[in-house]
Amino acid sequence: MSQASFPPRARLRNAAEFRAVFAQGDKTVCPGFVLIAAAGDGQPARLGLALAKRRIARAVDRNRIKRVLRESFRHARPELGSVDVVVLARSRTAAMDNKALFAQLAGVWPRVARNAAPVAALDAAAGGDRQR
Repeated sequence: MSQASFPPRARLRNAAEFRAVFAQGDKTVCPGFVLIAAAGDGQPARLGLALAKRRIARAVDRNRIKRVLRESFRHARPELGSVDVVVLARSRTAAMDNKALFAQLAGVWPRVARNAAPVAALDAAAGGDRQR
């Protein structure tokens, strides 16, 4: 399997995993997205997508944005380290083309990794049971 794959273990898959990221994560904001990242459990980075129908009305736009997010994450995943990320899309995202979305995400993944790294270090120092 290639380094840039997106297997099921690279996804946040249930409500408890999403809740943990929302409860402990740090926000990184860019014009099209809000990314919430929390320290992972030592495993490679995982991605969760939350694209609300209220924000992006057309299913075709939601699906296109999800494809772009997954592809961008696939390429950034090796550099992210052990972090769980939930991506929330803003309403203006639907009007952006794929190239603009990729460019925006390429600039935000390093910030996510940088912001999550200190949190992961604090968690490790506290024995992994850091509360917010």
